[in-house]
Amino acid sequence: MKFPIVILPAIVACATANCFAQPIAEPAARTAAPVSVSGPASTTPSAEPEASSDGGHWRFLFSPYSYHYSRSDEHRPVWMIGGERQRADSYVLGAVYFSNSFGQDSAYAYVGQRFRKFSAYDQLFAQWTAGIMYGYKGEYADKVPFNHGGFSPGAVLTLGWQFTPRYAAQVNVLGNSALMFQLGVDLP
Repeated sequence: MKFPIVILPAIVACATANCFAQPIAEPAARTAAPVSVSGPASTTPSAEPEASSDGGHWRFLFSPYSYHYSRSDEHRPVWMIGGERQRADSYVLGAVYFSNSFGQDSAYAYVGQRFRKFSAYDQLFAQWTAGIMYGYKGEYADKVPFNHGGFSPGAVLTLGWQFTPRYAAQVNVLGNSALMFQLGVDLP
């Protein structure tokens, strides 16, 4: 039995609806004055938002290279270009256009979350994304799971380093097939 592709967008939409819902404001009587605490910075995992005057910002993404775990004569150079919206609450929404491992034009639309300040190094970050991928067609349709008419679910885990407030580099884990090396530029 094949997994009906029409259900995938509904599953992604329902699973991510809460992350894009507007927060409910607390009544004024229940809010407390800020408390100042001195001491060492916490290194507990946090999805702390990045500071921005409007609560979020856009990010330009580019990948010039991906490393495949196994070599194949069918593999072609993989590159990627895209953008994502980093929200103040640490969630991201984005889309990328890429050439897949078999030279086919492909796309990935996703939602996810970026985590910062989970280690002693404030520049280190982690991110997850999940969404819908399009592009593995024809003889390569079976190269990704649950593919139907070129559409399939996708998920990417990331570990990165924020070099400056604007520039970052990251490594994306592409399932059990490759690592994608990516550069990101945060736009004002």
